[in-house]
Amino acid sequence: MNDHVTNNIYESLGRLLKYPETDQTLRLDDCVSGLDRADSTALDPVRRFVEGIRDASLEQMQELYTRTFDINPVCALEVGWHLFGERYERGTFIVKMRQTLRQLGLTESAELPDHLPHVLEALGKMDADEAGEFASMFVLPAVEKMLAGFEGKDNVYSNVLDGICREIKSRHNLSAQGVNNG
Repeated sequence: MNDHVTNNIYESLGRLLKYPETDQTLRLDDCVSGLDRADSTALDPVRRFVEGIRDASLEQMQELYTRTFDINPVCALEVGWHLFGERYERGTFIVKMRQTLRQLGLTESAELPDHLPHVLEALGKMDADEAGEFASMFVLPAVEKMLAGFEGKDNVYSNVLDGICREIKSRHNLSAQGVNNG
């Protein structure tokens, strides 16, 4: 699969984890069609997500997003927090992510550089070897930890994180190993 498709997959998956706005339906449609064209392993979980929110209003989606990611630190979207907690290493990781975003020509939003949508977009822009190492060491362990925060909960966003896990494992031939959270 070419690099452009890989970048689009990660960028599309990341857009599903941004605060829902009026373009939410377009985000969903673009993501599903892109995953379908790419024969992505994330397609089935993302379809479950889309089906789970099909009848929700924008306000309901915004409330669910806030309840899921902003109020609940177990499911926070900051990769560095899941890997390092409040330890000094998180600050180092954030600085490195900011540098990586700049080197790859990516723009930061109001979110921290270790926010999962930023991290996924960067992952999609990296060359294959760098992306595999970065995914193995940082992204997959953090996403798996986020996903574990959904255990026992009925929340459609778990499908998005499941899709991201599947895509990373498939694309980079990985199982989680990553940073020691000590």
